[in-house]
Amino acid sequence: MEVKYVVKLSAAEYARLHALLRAGKAAATTQAHARILLKADQADSGPGWPDAKIAEAVDVGLSTVHRVRQAFVEEGLEAALQRQRPTGRQYRKLDGAQEARLVALACSPPPEGRDRWTLKLLADRLVALDVVGAISPECVRTTLKKTTSSRGASSSG
Repeated sequence: MEVKYVVKLSAAEYARLHALLRAGKAAATTQAHARILLKADQADSGPGWPDAKIAEAVDVGLSTVHRVRQAFVEEGLEAALQRQRPTGRQYRKLDGAQEARLVALACSPPPEGRDRWTLKLLADRLVALDVVGAISPECVRTTLKKTTSSRGASSSG
């Protein structure tokens, strides 16, 4: 099988990787990525191991070897040494002031003709009051679930 991303280390890159491993102070993933690059090196003096052999020697998955090779070829040595950032991060939809407005609204009397606030009513009212541009009832639910206040409890904390 032909390797799509061919790693050819320069003398400076080779020296840097060896120094990084000798020092032993880098993160474990950084050291593993350095070992992968050294074993994948297909320059004149490099071993040029296949991915399966590298994965077994460094004790990582084949996909890790592939990603490190790809990062080195496309983005350079620094990108290949660093861990990938998680992509599934969920960012907050409401800031503190907006959350406070939501809680205050939920604790206020419901609209005329209603017995209580619904999540959809709260979401629509936040948009109508220009607190947010758009918000889902699920976001309202998760935000209210985080709060410790309860209108029916004798203690709110």
